[in-house]
Amino acid sequence: MGDFDGLRALVTGGASGIGLATAVALQAAGATVTVLDRADDPDLPDGLAFVHADISDSAGVAAAVDTAVETMRGLDILVNNAAIGAVGGVETNSDEEWHRVLDINVVGTVRVCRAALPALRASAAAAIVNIGSVAATVGLPQRALYSAAKGATLSLSQAMAADLLPEGIRVNVVNPGTADTPWVQRLLAQADDPAAERTALEARQPHGRLVAAEEVAAAVLYLAGPAAGSTTGTYVAVDGGMQTLRLRPRG
Repeated sequence: MGDFDGLRALVTGGASGIGLATAVALQAAGATVTVLDRADDPDLPDGLAFVHADISDSAGVAAAVDTAVETMRGLDILVNNAAIGAVGGVETNSDEEWHRVLDINVVGTVRVCRAALPALRASAAAAIVNIGSVAATVGLPQRALYSAAKGATLSLSQAMAADLLPEGIRVNVVNPGTADTPWVQRLLAQADDPAAERTALEARQPHGRLVAAEEVAAAVLYLAGPAAGSTTGTYVAVDGGMQTLRLRPRG
């Protein structure tokens, strides 16, 4: 018997990276899992259901969540992982790019939560876990837009936790450091010296490496599961100590 037996979970952006690792971990723990993603016909492990949706489209999100809830006959856990990245200082990106990133990373989460709340209210074990970033709590160079979006995700989550606790719905956040995901791999590929850039990203985290997607998924499972029944309105940093540790230079 797994800790999540009988529970039903929806993971956005679940076709790759942290989302896929989370969906696989939830399924392995006993949950019935549906992945919501904008990818076309993703190659998912057996047993994971898939619903296509773009979280920038309110009507599409509502229809996709309804389909997932109907298929699973309810919903207990929502993991909001779908997001996009952005690079540059405050002057780098256009107004249009600011609107696009905030719309997907912040308002996209709102759209999914809004659509999922009726089903979550009917659950006796309702939990929402939003994927944030260490960029929400630490000043990082060349991440102004991304940091603003993830900071908004953290504040949104805390406000949601206050609003929804009386209804028995817990809301928490996982803040990963730089994780070894397809998005980071694409970012590295665009660098003048990908190997040097990877070394710099690894060195930025006190434990000296990129965070594994499975490590982030483990934190999601804790916050989403019954063992965290008294945990809401907070975040867990999975960042190799980046937020809080100041180690002496090696060597």
